Amino acid sequence: MEFFRKVSSFPFMRYATAVSSVSVLLVVISVVSLFTRGLNLGIDFTGGVLLEVGYKAEADLEQIRSRLGAGGYPDAQVQNFGTPRDVLVRLPPRENAGSIQLKEQLTAALGVSEEQVRRIEFVGPQVGKDLTEQGTLSVLAALALILLYVMLRFQWKFALGAVLATAHDAIVTIGVFSVFWLPFDLSVVAAVLAIVGYSLNDTVVVFDRIRDNFRSARKGPVADLINRSVNETLSRTILTSLLTLLVVVALLVFGGEALRGFSTALAFGIVFGTYSSIYIGSAIAFFLKVTPQDLLPVQKDDDKIDDMP
Repeated sequence: MEFFRKVSSFPFMRYATAVSSVSVLLVVISVVSLFTRGLNLGIDFTGGVLLEVGYKAEADLEQIRSRLGAGGYPDAQVQNFGTPRDVLVRLPPRENAGSIQLKEQLTAALGVSEEQVRRIEFVGPQVGKDLTEQGTLSVLAALALILLYVMLRFQWKFALGAVLATAHDAIVTIGVFSVFWLPFDLSVVAAVLAIVGYSLNDTVVVFDRIRDNFRSARKGPVADLINRSVNETLSRTILTSLLTLLVVVALLVFGGEALRGFSTALAFGIVFGTYSSIYIGSAIAFFLKVTPQDLLPVQKDDDKIDDMP
């Protein structure tokens, strides 16, 4: 199945500088937001108590905050969760309070029955700290392995492009959660790792075609060879991205609040990953002046014909 009836001929490298500049701007905005505003971390990372309550009618959030404040929980965060009848209550970590005792105190403060409490989660602050460190290390380890893999399979100029493209997708996706103050939990970390794999796969497909065209042509303008390679894989890239995005949008619309962060991160990551394989991965190799000779197989001395009789 082809998206285009014939191979397109878009001059991608002609606009590489302009589009790459936009990507650099997005990364800068994301990094500045992460350092100045931070992330709206869930209790997976901060530790604390998460309580989901279902009401029979539309919930009055101000009244719920007042009841919790009067019950000794003035620092509770209250928000709707999905529908106006569903409420999510977050509390900072509590010391010297068992889970059963705290649940009873919260239900009493809210004036609800235990049947209305749909979910309650307890995470200690040390567990949240450990999860933060492990999540960061997992992303860094993935980028390091990508660098090694692409360097061994292609060449260091392509490896640098692949790592920068993948890092771009991860940073900008996380930056979206910082700028728009979306809840950031472990499911989002899982989505970011999935984006790393998706972006790498897309980038390697383009690199494979560039290598094939470099080896078959061996001469000619590098920009033309890269444009030809990207255009030859463009139909596959668009089809794969659109079909994957359709599934993610379905999760976003019908998956409920539990999958909201995961599907949101994937949706942005797919969009960023699709164009980064063209305008970052391939463009970085182009800016580093990659040549067909960089990808030619190394000729071993044993393969040379001996001129001696």
